Amino acid sequence: MTAPPYIPLSDVERVLVVVAHPDDVDFGAAGSIATFTDAGLRVTYCLLTDGDAGGFDDAVDRTAIPAIRQAEQRAAADAVGVSDLIFLGYPDGRLSVTHELRRDIARVIRVVRPDRVLTSAPERNYRRIGASHPDHLVAGEATLRAIYPDARNAYAHPELLAVESLAPWKVREVWQVGSPQPNHYVDITDVVERKISALKCHVSQTPDMDVAGFVRTAFAAQAQMGGLPEGRLAEAFHIFATA
Repeated sequence: MTAPPYIPLSDVERVLVVVAHPDDVDFGAAGSIATFTDAGLRVTYCLLTDGDAGGFDDAVDRTAIPAIRQAEQRAAADAVGVSDLIFLGYPDGRLSVTHELRRDIARVIRVVRPDRVLTSAPERNYRRIGASHPDHLVAGEATLRAIYPDARNAYAHPELLAVESLAPWKVREVWQVGSPQPNHYVDITDVVERKISALKCHVSQTPDMDVAGFVRTAFAAQAQMGGLPEGRLAEAFHIFATA
């Protein structure tokens, strides 16, 4: 199913990406992020967890996983032109839509002051079950609640203004990854090698994966779904205005 097409805002300067785990943005949106940074947009990543429940090598000390995955995400971000990363340190696999999580995301929104927020879709996608990891669903829902009403309401989480001097901020546009109802497709054909490079940085998560083959197959299918010409690759999003 697809939603009516959406034309993104053309006057965006700052983008905030809020996802649950290191590698989430790279699987879903690294190509689009590369087009953002190439266009001069300032992009910040906010990772809710350090991905401490990830990895496949039993020989690796589990206490070392957060640092490994943070380093992988920083390298992946660098591949698409992003250097500003925030890690909130919530436990991987145990995210829930709490008042505290909403507050922490609202804080980041007020600090970064983005025009656009890119995050996970909160709806389960039965065609792509991997996109609907419980943490992804929570990240999407908590982020939407932080966008509206929390970040823009001076009386929500009053300590953000009274103690931290973070003024309310209104996000104008949301891009959701993994939605069952995409309404916008970004052609990533010309930046696909940077997406592949970003994904290859997540060595702990893709030890036996043909990353290039996966990307070219999966995103050719998305391009076809979006009506792009044969041979193109695309990332799909559900976009809507929030201002």
